[in-house]
Amino acid sequence: MTDATGPDAPPRLHIRITFGGAGMLGPGKADLLERIGRTGSIAAAGREMGMSYKRAWELVGTLNAMFRAPVVESTRGGPGGGGAVLTDTGRQVLALYRSFERASAEGGARQLAALSALLGDVPAGK
Repeated sequence: MTDATGPDAPPRLHIRITFGGAGMLGPGKADLLERIGRTGSIAAAGREMGMSYKRAWELVGTLNAMFRAPVVESTRGGPGGGGAVLTDTGRQVLALYRSFERASAEGGARQLAALSALLGDVPAGK
């Protein structure tokens, strides 16, 4: 089995979309949204990514402010516990971003292969 980040791993695109002064959406925020959707928790999603609770909350706040409607809704903890869910807008933003990633990778596959063919050997540890 090959390591997805090892020297034999295929090239991958990391798409970052900048919306002028409105903000940016990239792989980290998309991964955070995906994990919030799966775990039902901003804190758990952040932990999975090795991110502090505060940083995860800040990113959610940034995302919620970027779009017309919030992408994540959360409820405070307490006796019943808190939680977080992706809103319809959040699911749509994530689906569109992932679709854009796939289309970009498919459209650029030939160029990525050509770039990979030009790579030199990378010494271990570099």
